[in-house]
Amino acid sequence: MPPRSRSLSALALALSLTAVAGACGSNTTDTAATPSTGEGGATVDATPGKGSKAVGFIFVGPKDDFGYNQAAFQGSEAVKKAFPDFEVLTAENVPETDDAARVMEGMIDKGAKIIFATSYGHLDPAMKVAAAHPEVVVVQQGNLIKGTVPANAGTYFGTVYEPVYLAGIVAGKQTKSNKLGYVYAFPIPQTISNINAFELGAQSVNPGVQTYVVNTSAWCDPGKQAGAARSLLDQGVDVITQHQDCTGTITKAAEAAGAMVVGYHADASSLAPKGWIAGSEWSWADLYTDIVKTSLAGDFTGSKYNANFREGLKDGQNPFIESKFGPSVGADVKTLVDTAKTRISTSGSPFAGPVVGQDGKTIVAEGTVPDYATIESLMTVFVKGVVGELPKN
Repeated sequence: MPPRSRSLSALALALSLTAVAGACGSNTTDTAATPSTGEGGATVDATPGKGSKAVGFIFVGPKDDFGYNQAAFQGSEAVKKAFPDFEVLTAENVPETDDAARVMEGMIDKGAKIIFATSYGHLDPAMKVAAAHPEVVVVQQGNLIKGTVPANAGTYFGTVYEPVYLAGIVAGKQTKSNKLGYVYAFPIPQTISNINAFELGAQSVNPGVQTYVVNTSAWCDPGKQAGAARSLLDQGVDVITQHQDCTGTITKAAEAAGAMVVGYHADASSLAPKGWIAGSEWSWADLYTDIVKTSLAGDFTGSKYNANFREGLKDGQNPFIESKFGPSVGADVKTLVDTAKTRISTSGSPFAGPVVGQDGKTIVAEGTVPDYATIESLMTVFVKGVVGELPKN
């Protein structure tokens, strides 16, 4: 998912990613947009999202990447099905630059008053478009708006680290070498929290396990991904997972090497019929549809989406859900996952203290259960058990 910030049934990482709600800063803007005067003195309804004839979605990669963008595209298809009289505009391979703003402007010209900017790095262009068009709802996927949230904007995401923690339990039980591998794109809080959650989940059932990390500095670069996978396999890793947008290269590499695979973003089990053991994936349909419904009703401003919206297992849903278990995963492992999921859903967190960093310093104190916003702010270092250093820049 791009420098960024959607139930595992079997592994059922079923976090209906609306997961992030509960925290991450609430909206501080409570003034609704007011009607403005258009050409010839005609009154234009500037209520964010109301009266839209279309909705736009921009994706940073291709819609068939077996990963982040594929999941987001499937969410846009759900919106199309839910609103058959509505035009759904989509654009693939939209870079995280001002080009993204130009693409969104083009969608607005075609009647869109609701825009989904689905990559972490789309935030700045999205905020520019929101400022220029107060009548348009602009929501961004995965990042955080700092300071006051505009009346027509918001971010949303799921607590991705929850199903990733559950997947770590499976990896910790299935590994024979006690070496897990993690290929990630950028050292942002979202990827760091996933790596930490994966290792902590594995540690919870296998104290001797370690997670080896490799950074690619790209959301989707098959060449770098193939090299990262080879590096991990050469170190004796027998379970590989990733935080990349396109997941096919690493999944296929692990399968070809006889290693096990933990999926991410989308169901790619068909690419690893032997090695697939678990995974987590986005299920955006309900969240996307509700954001559109709220916007069309003229109720976006002041809603839960007019904020940095996050929701997790304890909130009852999370768009980031569990993927299917692989054929090698036994009933005993599935029970461990179900038990952990229940704990997190009731009063727990993958980061309930004590959590200790690589340097031995306490990240989360014993007896502390951090909320979503606190987790995002704390995840700037790796936990003990992760092997590898964060890039300096």
